[in-house]
Amino acid sequence: MSGTPPPADGFVRRIGPFQATAINMSQMCGIGPFVTIPLMVAAFGGPQAVIGFVAGAVLALADGLIWAELGASMPGSGGSYVYLRQAFQYRTGKLMPFLFVWTAMLFIPLIMSTGVVGFVQYLGYLAPGMGRSTGDLIGLGVIVLVIVLLWRGIEHIARITAVMWTVMIASVTLVIVAAATDFSADLAFTYPAHAFEFTSNTFWVGFAAGLTIGIYDYLGYNTTAYMGAEIKNPGRTLPRSIIFSILGIMAIYLLLQIGTLGVIDWHRMTDPGDIASTSVASAVMEETWGKGAANTVTVLILITAFASVFAGLLGGSRVPYDAARDRVFFRPYGKLHPKHRFPMLGLATMGVITAIGFLIGRHTDLATLIQLLTTVMVIVQALAQVVALTALRKRQPGLRRPYRMWLYPLPSIVALVGWLVIYGYADKNSPGRHPIEWSLAWLALGCVAFVVWARYEKVWPFGSKEISEDYLAAQAGGTDPQDSGTETVTA
Repeated sequence: MSGTPPPADGFVRRIGPFQATAINMSQMCGIGPFVTIPLMVAAFGGPQAVIGFVAGAVLALADGLIWAELGASMPGSGGSYVYLRQAFQYRTGKLMPFLFVWTAMLFIPLIMSTGVVGFVQYLGYLAPGMGRSTGDLIGLGVIVLVIVLLWRGIEHIARITAVMWTVMIASVTLVIVAAATDFSADLAFTYPAHAFEFTSNTFWVGFAAGLTIGIYDYLGYNTTAYMGAEIKNPGRTLPRSIIFSILGIMAIYLLLQIGTLGVIDWHRMTDPGDIASTSVASAVMEETWGKGAANTVTVLILITAFASVFAGLLGGSRVPYDAARDRVFFRPYGKLHPKHRFPMLGLATMGVITAIGFLIGRHTDLATLIQLLTTVMVIVQALAQVVALTALRKRQPGLRRPYRMWLYPLPSIVALVGWLVIYGYADKNSPGRHPIEWSLAWLALGCVAFVVWARYEKVWPFGSKEISEDYLAAQAGGTDPQDSGTETVTA
């Protein structure tokens, strides 16, 4: 059992509270709401689609409180990997962290690929004659540019992120203000018959689809948890960055959704031949302030989409680093850039997968891709972390917890129910695509890969379990795992 805490090895703590919240918000409010508002309206069949964003916010906040407690008490690089490694090592050895990394190497970059798909989709508003091949090349160029910008020290990235966050706030604010200047309550609040028939199965199928789209739009509130080893004073900064970013984005989304519905007839958003179904924010600007304003805001939306992909790959590339260093993933992923101290191979691999996912996403519908991504993520990350929080409270009661979940265990129960609803209705909302079957197949393949890997490494079930309570050991040794490793506190 090592007395050196994982967060102190290699990374530098240079991200403060503002940058941390900006990173989360930039990842959350990328292209997501600008392309999913029509999807949400289609799922609910009317302006009552606002329910989807509210439900998504409730689930995000409940799940965010889980991330807040785990991230504050174990602020290492890799996020879920660290938490699952610590919680499940007592019974299943390295199985759960291995499966998480196996899955995260797929779902994190694929989520980023949806952002690039949305980028190209909105670019089509400025260049309506753009062909599919041209769009493909532009999307691939965007991914290359993101990797180039991330190939540098974290102190430079923090400054870039702050600038992108400012652009993101400007873009959504302009759309919200423009919508307010020509807002029609009749458009926004006139609902179709039977819109709120809570006893109807149709309503709940639509609700599950809307909840899936809603939580997809909020994903990113946990980005800084993946970067726990690079956050200043993570015991305070991590929980605040998660909670503040969720509340801030919730307010933005509700204003954006309601404002959009008050300008654009919701029927237009479900018409594939209408520009409102692909570039609804641009349609709002054109309807209210004219073509010139629409073009300007579309450019800002493109920058916002770019910022989301940037922030997502920034945090996601840290996931395989800790696993490789602990011999739970391929060892080359445990190396940092000799000068700038970032995980080179993790960033490069996720960049390649993002590019592949983008090309696939260009030839399938976005709603189905979102369903596939969330079902893969639910089992190995979302549900597993609900269990991990309770398991760690029982297994490591002496662990320092600068933040403890409010109203425990109520948020855990809300998160559990929400994720089960999303997973249980996945096939009904993607007929013919079978996302549940695909997620189970990927999980089964990961189990096979683990057995092969475990036999080679001679670990459980082919060897003894390796119990490594790094953060408890750091406390016992007088080292505070929330510092950079240069200071000590009394245990």
